[in-house]
Amino acid sequence: MMATRVWKSGMWMVTLACLALALVVGSMAALYTALPDMAVRTGADQHQLTWIVDGYTLTLACLVLLGGALGDRYGRRTMMVLGLIVFAAASAVPLFAEGPAWIIVARCVCGAGAALVMPSTLSLLTANFGEERRGLVVGVWAGVAGIGAMLGILGSGLLLRFSSWSAIFVAMSLAGVALALASFSLPESQDDSRPPVDLLGALTSGATVGALVLAAVQVPLHGWTHPAVLIPAALAPLAAAAFVAVELRMARPLLDVRLFADRGFGAGTISVTLQFLVSFGVFMVYVQFLQLVFGYSPLRAAFAMAPMMIPMLVLAVIAPKLAERFGLRILLGTGLAIIGAGLLLLAQTDASSTYGGIVLALLVTSAGVGLSTSPATAAIVAGTPEEQHGVAAAVNDAAREIGAAVGIAVAGSILAAGYAARIDPVVARLPEPLREPVSDSLAAALAVAEQVGPAGQPLADAAVEAFVHGTHQALVALGIIALVTAAVVGAWAPGPKRGAAVPQAIEPEQEAVQLSKLMSSSSDHTLDT
Repeated sequence: MMATRVWKSGMWMVTLACLALALVVGSMAALYTALPDMAVRTGADQHQLTWIVDGYTLTLACLVLLGGALGDRYGRRTMMVLGLIVFAAASAVPLFAEGPAWIIVARCVCGAGAALVMPSTLSLLTANFGEERRGLVVGVWAGVAGIGAMLGILGSGLLLRFSSWSAIFVAMSLAGVALALASFSLPESQDDSRPPVDLLGALTSGATVGALVLAAVQVPLHGWTHPAVLIPAALAPLAAAAFVAVELRMARPLLDVRLFADRGFGAGTISVTLQFLVSFGVFMVYVQFLQLVFGYSPLRAAFAMAPMMIPMLVLAVIAPKLAERFGLRILLGTGLAIIGAGLLLLAQTDASSTYGGIVLALLVTSAGVGLSTSPATAAIVAGTPEEQHGVAAAVNDAAREIGAAVGIAVAGSILAAGYAARIDPVVARLPEPLREPVSDSLAAALAVAEQVGPAGQPLADAAVEAFVHGTHQALVALGIIALVTAAVVGAWAPGPKRGAAVPQAIEPEQEAVQLSKLMSSSSDHTLDT
């Protein structure tokens, strides 16, 4: 009876943590399908639409390390509840102030709330589950993190089918309030030594990540050589050097940079960054491909990519056990190589492809992500002292945000360059008033072709061919990046542990006694199974 009661308590914690994680990760992508509707109803231009999406990512990336440290110092449950309240309140702002500037500010504040929530969800689980169960819960957490963006796209697509963009903010606000109230039932968890928060480290780390992400999100708007990209890109290594210098001199640093010398920690961080780089790069490119080339609606495009969630979630749950048996090197190297192969397969699709061929490539790609995501996250956590699991979770989260921003920048800029290279000769033969919209995007070119009538069909065909060419180049580039990373991580990551003792089975009565600590103690909540 005791074991059953405590097990239910543990599952309640996993459920709440994963729901909160799905909310803040899904919010990153939830507005992708709503941007056209927001442009019409709020008057937002393309630059403002970009910042409605990227303001959230930028703020989250800048503050997530600080959020993890605050959770270790003041309590992970406390930071999770506070972050959900901030997230919910900020999500409600656009319901009362619909101007683009207000929405951008609200999204930035949402990102600040998410920076408190995201590391707390993982560190609560790793602090409350012992090593024998930790691999499983980390696998579940990583699987939810992997499919969170797709859940956000699906949810927003369903809401837009029956309502306007404001319904997305209503849903996010209500979900934040409900999860905040439910999270009060969780046990508190924190570093009992109550270390001071390294504010200088937080400032320099935020500047480093912020400059890097800012440069990445500006690339699709301005190109690689624009000052808006070059200036923050130049500032990022300077801020990183300052961060390293500060942390090496601190008695209790925000993040001990020496951890990156640990092969598991370093390889896990690189792998997590690459996984989100690829995932968000593919989402950015292929959702457009399905809508503009295949003529899918936003909701149908989201459902078309939904099968990716199955292998991603299933393999993420079992991969930690595989890593224990075969080692981190094989899991990460193999997973990243499968991702690369899936992307190269996806790059072969065009306007004549069948959905069966597309979904096969998507399933291969997602299988690679599922195989490598949870072992990478587990390696980051395992390489950090338990009292600093909030910071370890924040490193994992920061790697994801950086990867997402860079993936969108790389895929978007290569797609734009490939489209321009093929459409420019066509544009040169068009009347002057038609040149700019046709050169801007496939959507604009198709609109122009439709206005022209039957005579515009050759223009539409040429624009589709140019877009397919750009998509092909973007996916090939992402695939090559994945394969190169697979080789690097495969050589660097540690192999299987040799001579490790096989854990002895624990009787149910002993397990009940040990698990009961979760319910009876506010300072030691380890589910030591």
